[in-house]
Amino acid sequence: MAFTMHSHSGQFCPGHAKDQLEEVIRHAISVGYRTIGLTEHMPRTQLSDLYPEELDPDQGQTTLAQLVPRHASYLAEAQRLQVKYASQIHILIGFEGEWIRGAEYGPLITSLLSSAPCVDYFIGSIHHTAGIPIDFDKAMFLQAQESCGGSEEKLWERYYDEQFEMLNATRPKVVGHFDLIRLLSEEPDRRVKGWRDGVWERMKRNLEVCRGLGAWLEVNTSALRKGLEEPYPGREVAEEWIKMGGKFTFSDDSHGIAQVATNYTRGLDYLESLGVTELWTLERVSHPGTAGDVKSELRDKAVAITEFRQSLRSKQ
Repeated sequence: MAFTMHSHSGQFCPGHAKDQLEEVIRHAISVGYRTIGLTEHMPRTQLSDLYPEELDPDQGQTTLAQLVPRHASYLAEAQRLQVKYASQIHILIGFEGEWIRGAEYGPLITSLLSSAPCVDYFIGSIHHTAGIPIDFDKAMFLQAQESCGGSEEKLWERYYDEQFEMLNATRPKVVGHFDLIRLLSEEPDRRVKGWRDGVWERMKRNLEVCRGLGAWLEVNTSALRKGLEEPYPGREVAEEWIKMGGKFTFSDDSHGIAQVATNYTRGLDYLESLGVTELWTLERVSHPGTAGDVKSELRDKAVAITEFRQSLRSKQ
């Protein structure tokens, strides 16, 4: 039973992703997905919080006033598609959180989750450190590094401190790309243990928080298409998480049809090399749709990696 818990579309993330949401779902069905989590980015509170490509006039320049109505349109379309394709795929409706300024984004995440009965979950993610994107390009990464004291060590420490705040404030079920900070670093595939003790202690601390929340770490294969040797999280984080008895979910973090299930075989191979035999997703007890203003009950569902592989209709 193949699935992703993390996906985007160009329809609701223009400039940053591609393709209509329905096209993404149809393609996911064609490659053998049985469950898909829709997780468009949450509305940002300032235009400066958007990626530069989201502000590109050639992509249809975004204004701040568009963001909340766009999110509402996304939820409406997601519900329509959940019903339309219910016999072919189990659609979960969610969003990807941000933590750019915790005092603003914490309450907004809570509100978005509680105010819409159709929303099943959100992904707890960090894309900014010191208010600056750390996964867009090297220039912005270095700008964030300078804001944190000028060294990668200080930047990494700040990243994990902000992640710690996000985890405790929002209590996500799914923790997105736990170690995204390594993407544009000088040595993306470095082992942190033995490099900087302060960073590794923060990483372990955050994993302990995740375990206490009963959260799942997302194994995110987008790291592979971006040139890293291992998915998020890297091996030493994954090994530490396994020692803690933690559970994994699985995602392509696709930003359009071309990225659906990309590097899934490599991601599954990676997990099996760690001794992992199952992955976790959610199942809505009332599906599709919601009854009145009551959220659907969600059940944790284990999927054997062997079953996951068998579901994929083409080698990815």
